[in-house]
Amino acid sequence: MYLIKPFFISLNPVLSIIKTTKSLKISRSISTSIVCSKLRHDSNAVNIFDRNTKSLQRERAAIADDVNLYDYLKDEIGFRLADRVFDIKRKFKLAADIGKAPSSASNKLRKHISIIIGCHRGYVSKHISPESVEELILCDISQTNLKTVPVMEGIKVKRQILDEEHIEFENNSLDLVVSCLSLHWVNDLPRAFKRILESLKEDGVFLASVFGGDTLYELRSSLQLAELERRGGLSPHISPFTEVRDIGNLLTRAGFSMLTIDTDEIVVNYPSIFELMWDLKGMGESNAVLNRSLHLHRDTQFAAAAIYQQLYGHSDPETGKVTVPATFQIINMLGWKPHPKQPKPIERGTGEVSLKDLYKLDEIIKEVKKVKTDEDKN
Repeated sequence: MYLIKPFFISLNPVLSIIKTTKSLKISRSISTSIVCSKLRHDSNAVNIFDRNTKSLQRERAAIADDVNLYDYLKDEIGFRLADRVFDIKRKFKLAADIGKAPSSASNKLRKHISIIIGCHRGYVSKHISPESVEELILCDISQTNLKTVPVMEGIKVKRQILDEEHIEFENNSLDLVVSCLSLHWVNDLPRAFKRILESLKEDGVFLASVFGGDTLYELRSSLQLAELERRGGLSPHISPFTEVRDIGNLLTRAGFSMLTIDTDEIVVNYPSIFELMWDLKGMGESNAVLNRSLHLHRDTQFAAAAIYQQLYGHSDPETGKVTVPATFQIINMLGWKPHPKQPKPIERGTGEVSLKDLYKLDEIIKEVKKVKTDEDKN
């Protein structure tokens, strides 16, 4: 039970802002960041995040007594990422887990050496079995995380302190690189993708999941409206996230081929905005923007809570309890290092069927002749 001193705020300005917001139909795009456009057009690194602060946040979360209470989201995402690795029907000799968080995706990796960058507490690595991977390199910025990452017996494991901002591996040395919810805190994402590509062998695979631009849009808009009404201006309380379209551009620029990019959405219901912010702190996902405001005034917090509940809250018809949703958009990416034997698109102009003849598709199929395979000839 929380004891709070009596504190009164006028909801009239808040309700006025809510009406304005609804009339303008402001939802996810209430705030847009120029970060993505800078990444697309600037060759130099854009310093957005305070890497020292992020390191301290992760270490603080790792040493907390109740750290397991906040693994529910990253465990689910790590398991989904592991399932994608399992879909690749090949054996990997050396794989890396970059920015590993407790183990959720590694149990299903196939037999070769892997590196997990940003392993955190092992959300990916705990799924790796000896039948799948021969050697696994676990990398994270937190020493506490590396010590507690669970790995199955029979796997050769190397643990390495690594800042995702400075990924350094021997060129053409890795078969697979995996990163689960780590690279969205990197300032120079183009350089990180380039270094991962250089570290991979030909036909090597890069798999990663990051938070996307629609993540926590409810919290972002509520804080912005509350601060605009209470303080007359805005400050970044939610870190900017990369958009889906930018991930594809950056991977292509880095040199990856045969890209596969898609998104998932996970919606978690919380009693109020305060439980959401507490869980984000426990996950080590607190704001780490360089120009962030170090203090969020109490009247702004209460105003944001009222706006959040009014705009996005919903009541359970059975229990009558009011909860607020928090959306987490997950961008999943897969890229291959180019290799001469990889499938290539057919040259332009070699098509035999015009799109304007699609209405005659049944007739076209009937005219297609059966091609004998080697098995038919034998």
